[in-house]
Amino acid sequence: MPRTVYDPPALEPGTLRVTPLGGLGEIGRNMTVFEFEGKLLIVDCGVLFPEEHQPGVDLILPDFEPIKGRLDDIVAVVLTHGHEDHIGAVPYLLKMKKDIPLIGSGLTLALIEAKLKEHRIRPFTLTVAEGQSEKLGPFDLEFIAVNHSIPDALAVAIRTPAGLVLATGDFKMDQLPLDGRLTDLRAFSRLGEEGVDLFLVDSTNADVPGFTPLERDIGPVLEQVISKAPRRVVIASFSSHVHRVQQVLDAAHAHGRRVALLGRSMVRNMTIAADLGYLKVPEGVLIDYKKAKDLPEDKIVYMSTGSQGEPMAVLSRMANLDHAIEPGPGDTVILASSLIPGNENAVYRVIDGLTKLGAHVVHKGNAKVHVSGHAAAGELLYCYNILKPKNVLPIHGEYRHLIANAQLAQDTGVESDRTIIGENGTVIDLRDGDAQVVGQLDLGFVYVDGSTVGEITDADLKDRRILGEEGFISVIVVVDAATGRIISGPEIHARGFAEDDNVFESVKPKIAAALEEAARSGVRDSHALSQVVRRTIGRWVNQALRRRPMIVPLVIEA
Repeated sequence: MPRTVYDPPALEPGTLRVTPLGGLGEIGRNMTVFEFEGKLLIVDCGVLFPEEHQPGVDLILPDFEPIKGRLDDIVAVVLTHGHEDHIGAVPYLLKMKKDIPLIGSGLTLALIEAKLKEHRIRPFTLTVAEGQSEKLGPFDLEFIAVNHSIPDALAVAIRTPAGLVLATGDFKMDQLPLDGRLTDLRAFSRLGEEGVDLFLVDSTNADVPGFTPLERDIGPVLEQVISKAPRRVVIASFSSHVHRVQQVLDAAHAHGRRVALLGRSMVRNMTIAADLGYLKVPEGVLIDYKKAKDLPEDKIVYMSTGSQGEPMAVLSRMANLDHAIEPGPGDTVILASSLIPGNENAVYRVIDGLTKLGAHVVHKGNAKVHVSGHAAAGELLYCYNILKPKNVLPIHGEYRHLIANAQLAQDTGVESDRTIIGENGTVIDLRDGDAQVVGQLDLGFVYVDGSTVGEITDADLKDRRILGEEGFISVIVVVDAATGRIISGPEIHARGFAEDDNVFESVKPKIAAALEEAARSGVRDSHALSQVVRRTIGRWVNQALRRRPMIVPLVIEA
């Protein structure tokens, strides 16, 4: 059902307005704007990675349009943790106004500062830790430790006279975390006693029953696979998954192997994590990639990017024999990550390609080499029972995840009319413990394509899909400007067809006849004549070849 777009009313005094600009109905682009007394607070600013139906796109940004004219009103951007779907769009926001303050934990800010350096931006930052409170304009913020698949993740409690909001960011409730940093349920309980008026909660695993398995269960499996591997081992993971890299370093060290990091983002992020003490590197275990080739093949582990089948990432290039490391019989490849929705086909293509080369591929489907960083249904139920929120807005998830999360809230006693199923651009006003939907903004996708941002449209992507799937035909005809009579052509060129160009000989008389008929009718405009050509060859190619290619006619007047 198409959404109904309508503008919200003017914000009344004493009311907190909450507007998600990304992250609802998708896994990525997480960004929520809070407005109170004319000031804006942003929580997270992430990217979405493109799917197969978006060819050529590098990244997808939140739609900044609702805040473009209000950049001076932004008091800060709070970053809950250092994953790309929460920090990746920050450079594009700061290009609009470079002095917007960034607030986050030590690791989170170190990761975004390294990214901003590539964009030649030096940000204003404030490092915070769990238990810390900060006042920014009319917003009182309290930061709370949460456990996730990256260290130093934080939830944020936002207090205004309109009420108390708790935004979890991404979290789970691993009771035996590798770094000993638990989700602070005591703080959650204290907030529940105070009264949470609106709960913005991670929905990614809301449709998964029970509890997310322990992160520490992965280490022994990695050790076992590495110990049995006869030759090289390649392990692909997210470039920011510090815990997984830690387990790989420990397992490799235990079995006398060295580890080489592959991929620019992997090297950058792990260098930062090690420098800040979040990654404990056993002495002598890391080796430069260029020197690794000199080691015996049973003494090396490569830690790489590309676990989502990204075409230009290391693992995909290995599968296509487009990398210095060419997998073969006896090599072991481990995909130590989950599948982000939409990436399944790309990942399976990489798995098939590696298997065809003779490598033994270990992945989540055949071994316990990854656990999620998101709370499953059982953990979410605990949160609802501890917090007893008055209103709930499920965030961070596709539509089925949001629905499942809302149902969990209702199962624990949250009234259905206080459980908001929103989407990007849904405007919610909170006042006196009551949250109401008051508007729906018309937001779109902002595509990053090479060096261009926001210039590529859905129509452009449709053209790219047609080019890729149906092919391309150009038709050139020269006509007499006075009489409309054909002087030269039609000349037809095609790309993306299995047929020889000679197949188009039979349609040339039809094009000529159509142009002559148009000329007799007094049509002289070159654009109108081009449309005659387009319709004629379009009908023919559809009937004769069962294709709907992109057709570019060019009628030249002489």
